Amino acid sequence: MAMYDRFAFIYDSLMSDIAYDKYAKWVQASAPVSSGKRLVDIGCGTGVLSVQFAKAGYDVIGVDLSESMLTIAQSRSLEQGVDISFICQSMSELDGLDEIDVAVIAIDSINYLETFEEVKQTLKLVFESLTPNGQLFFDVHSLYKMDVIYPDGPFTYEDEQVAYIWHTEVGEEAHSIYHDITFFVQDESGYYERFEESHYQRTYPLESFTDLLKQVGFSNIYVSTTVFDEQDEEEIERYFIHATK
Repeated sequence: MAMYDRFAFIYDSLMSDIAYDKYAKWVQASAPVSSGKRLVDIGCGTGVLSVQFAKAGYDVIGVDLSESMLTIAQSRSLEQGVDISFICQSMSELDGLDEIDVAVIAIDSINYLETFEEVKQTLKLVFESLTPNGQLFFDVHSLYKMDVIYPDGPFTYEDEQVAYIWHTEVGEEAHSIYHDITFFVQDESGYYERFEESHYQRTYPLESFTDLLKQVGFSNIYVSTTVFDEQDEEEIERYFIHATK
């Protein structure tokens, strides 16, 4: 499972094209802010969304498995003048959360769970933590992205300070992929430091997610493909899912 140790410190620069503001607006449109509304940002990473939600008026808790990510998230919240509680936990082992009004698992974080049982356990624990009529928002990779886009590697990226070569390999399990990324990061002296990260992701048919939500107890399940931008129906890369307890 990815821990994002050294990667955490360049994560934001590589994710600068993610429309976090659109994601936040999607959540707020169905779960408007009210006094004392508690929101948990699961897989919060460096806290970009957590801070946006806190500024909007939610009482935010951020959860992530990576201590390095949470260190940056804590610094970001302090710099932005918002009070957020951060917890280092795996999403499939959530503990100590209750009376949650809104749960968010953003930017394909749930695809880092290695087994379907872990997905089920995560959704079950989220359901249990929510108040009646509490809402869950998350997104997942499509089969098209996992089976067609990702295997078409390697991918490369370069800017003034960071470059990477991203190799992908199809996993043994259906709709899974191994990501092996070699980074070159320029330090203050102008030299480039090399390090490597290995990640694994797995997804499932959309119906598997929606059926599992129903099994856990969720209702009013809605699927969108347009939270970020319009997607071609035959080339959908990401599904956005909203469900209510």
